[in-house]
Amino acid sequence: MDTNSQSKDSGTRSVLGLVFLTVFLDIVGFSIIFPLFPDLLDHYLALSGEGSFLADLVLKLEELSGGEETAVVTLFGGLLGSIYGLLQFLFATVWGGLSDRIGRRPTLIVTLVGTALSYVLWIFAGSFAVLIAARVLGGIMAGNISTASAAVADTTTTKDRAKGMGIVGMAIGLGFILGPAIGGFTSSLTLTDTTGVSTGMFSLNPFSVPALFSLILALINLVWVVTKFKETLPQSKRGNTDSARSINPFKRLSSLNFPGVVRVNFIYLLYLIAFAAIEFTLTFLAKERFDFKPMDMAYMFVFVGFIIALVQGGLVRRLAPKYGERLVARIGMLFTVPGFLFIGGAATTTGLYGGLACMAIGSALVMPCLSALVSRYTPADRQGLSLGAFRSMGSLSRAAGPVLGALVYWKFDSESAYRLGAMLLIIPIYLAFKLPPVPSDEAHAPSDS
Repeated sequence: MDTNSQSKDSGTRSVLGLVFLTVFLDIVGFSIIFPLFPDLLDHYLALSGEGSFLADLVLKLEELSGGEETAVVTLFGGLLGSIYGLLQFLFATVWGGLSDRIGRRPTLIVTLVGTALSYVLWIFAGSFAVLIAARVLGGIMAGNISTASAAVADTTTTKDRAKGMGIVGMAIGLGFILGPAIGGFTSSLTLTDTTGVSTGMFSLNPFSVPALFSLILALINLVWVVTKFKETLPQSKRGNTDSARSINPFKRLSSLNFPGVVRVNFIYLLYLIAFAAIEFTLTFLAKERFDFKPMDMAYMFVFVGFIIALVQGGLVRRLAPKYGERLVARIGMLFTVPGFLFIGGAATTTGLYGGLACMAIGSALVMPCLSALVSRYTPADRQGLSLGAFRSMGSLSRAAGPVLGALVYWKFDSESAYRLGAMLLIIPIYLAFKLPPVPSDEAHAPSDS
């Protein structure tokens, strides 16, 4: 290997390391709030009082769920997550398109500053309205993953694209393990008892410590990007299309009408709707059938997250270059189907964990390969916009999937919900077998349009 090749490989590894840390810290900070939803609802409901918007919302949720307390709490968390996911869906292409025009580094800096400000709002969320404002700002600024994915696309060859996307997936998997653990641990810590701050719209709250941890992680991430992250998109490869500049998301997406891109996005949307719906109802099934306690739930999600991180960080890096992303993605989807069915029919914890393993392996194979395919189907000057659109499909799925999954689970029974999830996967599996050939390296030259 010559000196230039060694230098290029070293630069690629450096970028991948920076991207891993950026995505990992971002996901940890984002997911810290997950175990706090029940206490968040209790706190702000008591604070708001009868006749408030939140009290009326809870009454509606009680009517929808038949008065089941766990269902109300979960729907409340799902709604907060849906706000975040919907805004991420609307703005992912904005940040992706912006990064195609001004570069990855400045876009990351802007979104990280906004993310940090959203955590500042959460620290001082003395009212439910301020908490919602914090989630809204966080959702708008959630462009980090798509922009970081575009940086991976900038610095990897098409053959190694899935390896790089596997690094992003591993960071997400590990982040979702550590984030809720930190949230659970810090939830017992409070600033309000020692400061004596009075309640008000902007004041410390019982969740200010977890929010402070999120802020610290966001600031570390920001400093890291400012001091260590070098621009990966040269000026010569930056896009200047009118559609990429438009504030109309549909006009921006119209510039991505390349063979394979639309189909992969639709596959990802349907696959992740099914996956998010099943993932969301796991806690109900585990509680209903096996009487899982909170620690049992934590072990269950750590098990899933660990497998996803292991497969995306190791197995995908070997399989995708050898067999191609299309084949590996198909295998992953086929793996997911028995995972759903095994979980839905599980009569023992062994059966449950067997289904979880199949589901985790399947999703770990699918996600980075679909992400790599979108990148490979897209010209170099629109990588950020394309990957932003791809991530926005994921955000839309995670906004819709939990609500749909919960409704099916409560209207029917747990086994029917998982069977329907497996049946839904037939559509993306069929579409995956119809994906066009992956373009050659020459097809990724900057577009003149």
